Amino acid sequence: MTVTTATTRRIERKDQVVIRFAGDSGDGMQLTGDRFAMQTATLGNNLSTQPDYPAEIRAPAGTVAGVSSYQVKFADHEVLTAGDPADVLIAMNPAALRATLADPTLLRPQAVVIVDADEFNKRGLQRAGYASDPLSDGTLDPYDVHAVPITSLTKAGMEGLDVSRKQAERARNMFALGLVSWMFSRDVDAAVEMLERRFANTPALAEANSAAFKAGYNWGETAEAFAVTYEVAPAQLPAGRYRSITGNVATAYGLLAGARKAKLPLFIGSYPITPATEILMELVKYGRFGVKAFQAEDEIAGIASAIGASFGGSLGVTTTSGPGLSLMSEALGLAVTLELPLVVVDVQRGGPSTGLPTKSEQSDLMQAMYGRNGEAPLAVIAARSPADCFDTAAEAVRIATTFMTPVIVLTDATLSNGSQPWRVPTLGDLPDAPVEFATSANGENGSFWPFLRDPETLARPWAIPGTPGLEHRIGGLEKLDGPGTPSHDAGNHEHMVHTRAAKIEGIARTLPPLEVVDLGAADGNPADVLVLGWGSSYGPLTAACRRLRRSGTPVARAHLRHLNPFPPGLEEALKRYRKVIVPELNLGQLSSMLQAKFCIRVTSLTQVRGTAFRAEELVPVLKEEIER
Repeated sequence: MTVTTATTRRIERKDQVVIRFAGDSGDGMQLTGDRFAMQTATLGNNLSTQPDYPAEIRAPAGTVAGVSSYQVKFADHEVLTAGDPADVLIAMNPAALRATLADPTLLRPQAVVIVDADEFNKRGLQRAGYASDPLSDGTLDPYDVHAVPITSLTKAGMEGLDVSRKQAERARNMFALGLVSWMFSRDVDAAVEMLERRFANTPALAEANSAAFKAGYNWGETAEAFAVTYEVAPAQLPAGRYRSITGNVATAYGLLAGARKAKLPLFIGSYPITPATEILMELVKYGRFGVKAFQAEDEIAGIASAIGASFGGSLGVTTTSGPGLSLMSEALGLAVTLELPLVVVDVQRGGPSTGLPTKSEQSDLMQAMYGRNGEAPLAVIAARSPADCFDTAAEAVRIATTFMTPVIVLTDATLSNGSQPWRVPTLGDLPDAPVEFATSANGENGSFWPFLRDPETLARPWAIPGTPGLEHRIGGLEKLDGPGTPSHDAGNHEHMVHTRAAKIEGIARTLPPLEVVDLGAADGNPADVLVLGWGSSYGPLTAACRRLRRSGTPVARAHLRHLNPFPPGLEEALKRYRKVIVPELNLGQLSSMLQAKFCIRVTSLTQVRGTAFRAEELVPVLKEEIER
């Protein structure tokens, strides 16, 4: 263990840094990490964040099960993933330290480890399951350790303020934030102003948190405990206006933007469920833009209300996670046979059933594809990053309204809670896709046929109920193609099943071809192995493939947004390579789909630990498979 007692300091310039804030679920680690990320974004660094919440609602205080963390990676270049090992760990109690050390991939050798020494007492060590004190038993020898009495120093910094002892102790996360802000040359005034805005409704707390932040910053500057401070230069981003955004907020904005471009009012009917609830919470704010929000009593009511809204001429949206998607199964089948536009956002989490409600998986793909009775195909797309959730949600609106079909959008807990810089678009950046409602009769003898289809898209007309002359009925029974009257004719049913399937397959004609990035060998020869991913694996897979290329291993990579139907060019790409490797956070669901559809063999790499892939873990595994 190295303990620094320096009288002079030097500034070390780095191209990237990973910081991990970890503590009890009541220690405010999410707020601390978020505030540091906001400071970092303001300074122009590119960044990616990865919050991690306990799976239990309230685990016993001080235990490993109750550890909450927030990881920030920031750099002077493009950041693809926050999941690299941390260069700096702030552990607010022994449990946070133990939870981090339990996974050797979470912390780099020689990392700076800052702990709250006040918490490393007999009671704290016992709750965390330590038999001896890791600060003195050699456990931390590989690291640069700083045992700082954070709690005591925070309370000392509160003297003279009108706050209780408990309130003073709860502000210790701001002391930690101040200390780390000093380490990385953050602006004090800007940080304090941010805190004052955050606690504007409670002036006493604003004052207390600001005082704790300043105490941490000043302690770092005067204590001579650190020999080095660090600077990371701003990243060179394309010109534009940027903000930090989480995947859930980006999804909400994408749905709203898509509805605006379609010139439709947006209705969201949802039941709150982790980790999707924030989408509903965000859209509630935009009633001035025609959003109507309904908090339903359960997921069935949520999707049923959204289907009713679409029947009435709005864009119907519902949000959920895996268990809720299961409950929506029958209503999704109804939406398929009604052929109404509907967007269902499934923020995937660990399962089955309630599973790991705060952890991430890609395990709902098969449910999204086939989780309905009968032949009920619909469109399925997946976002690849927090910022990409905006474009993916807007794309879902385009598909739903153009093809009159439900669309399932797959994100996951990594994307929904993670954040990154997002270049704010204007509505003019998005293609216009106004919906044209039926306004006149289209059938025999001046009647309206609700299932007379567009020959290009196979979409049926969308008529707002109550439009004179366009009275019609739709329902769950099979209909006669064209007139829409209930039909039990075997031949018509088969025709309708094939027609609905053909409509979904026809979406592929409007999609761009699959983009394959061939990171070939230095001599110009192309790679003969393709790494194919989908959803949130984009960042770590891209980072891993780039590292492989820099080390001399040629590899090609591609990533799927559209999962049903697949994009043009996928089959040709799969058959062009000697080997196709598909890493995913499940037991091989996309791999099974590819093998079944294209009759090819793929190599499946799987992980179901409730955490995202890490690029450093993927590199040796991919290298071994490529060279095999």
